[in-house]
Amino acid sequence: MTYLEITISTTPSQIEDVAAALTSGGFEELLIEDQQEFETFLDENKAYWDYIDESLQEKLQGLSHIKLYLEDTDTEGLARLEKLVASLGLNMTVNTLAETNWEESWKENYPPQIIGEKLIVLPYWLENDTDRLPVILDPGLTFGTGAHPSTQMVMEAMEECIKPGFSCLDLGSGSGILSIAALRLGAKSAIGVDIDPKAEDISRENAAYNGFTAPEFTALTGNVTADRKLMTRLSGAHYDLVLVNIVADVICHLAPTLPQFLSADSILICSGILDTRLSDVIAALENAGLEITEIRQKEDWRCVCAKVR
Repeated sequence: MTYLEITISTTPSQIEDVAAALTSGGFEELLIEDQQEFETFLDENKAYWDYIDESLQEKLQGLSHIKLYLEDTDTEGLARLEKLVASLGLNMTVNTLAETNWEESWKENYPPQIIGEKLIVLPYWLENDTDRLPVILDPGLTFGTGAHPSTQMVMEAMEECIKPGFSCLDLGSGSGILSIAALRLGAKSAIGVDIDPKAEDISRENAAYNGFTAPEFTALTGNVTADRKLMTRLSGAHYDLVLVNIVADVICHLAPTLPQFLSADSILICSGILDTRLSDVIAALENAGLEITEIRQKEDWRCVCAKVR
């Protein structure tokens, strides 16, 4: 089936009214690309990341338009849209998209990820034709597909340190990729914790793709620094391995809490750290009574391993 891509140019001050008019006119599936909206979103959520792709920011520079898609055979719909856009005093462009299987083409963006010496991250629709340990995911639902350097460094570090029977605590678990990798590498149990309630369901589903269910894998929702009930539940035991793959600010905030999860032989792996924030993370961990044992680097990202001093 062939589709038409229609782009309606507008301004930041108009974009909400234009979207409302299109929706009222029966055109409900809209893609809004607006620099101001993007920057507002970044500002409201800046606690959750340190780094934004500059190419994405450049692509959105000065941009304020709405896209929608119609089947090329929908001449009546196109005529109604042209009339509506003209009544708003706006212009639109129409491009014909090459025929493709839209339901399947998105899968091309998720090839297998070869990581370290032992692991391979696979989307659930691919077979493992290697002798590597598979970490099977439904990608694209939440953070953690194995493509980011910060995640790869944690998985590579885990390959070297996990021993059979390890217990693992994964703070900021996202898709559950690190918990699943830990179990694949021989851990006895893994608990994944995330502040996003959607991550709990998604990580549990991904674990099931790999054959892991409770009590091997447990997914929880909450903030360990603010939720006393959750903190009490988690700190009832020490873990052989604690993973924190988030961002520098969150790691620094968590640092005073982390020793409560560690014993003298435990290993802490923190990642998601830009090189420009490495000194902040090291200082926070050392102030919490931890000793830095290793620093890994990949591109602009750093991964810090530590233990109780």
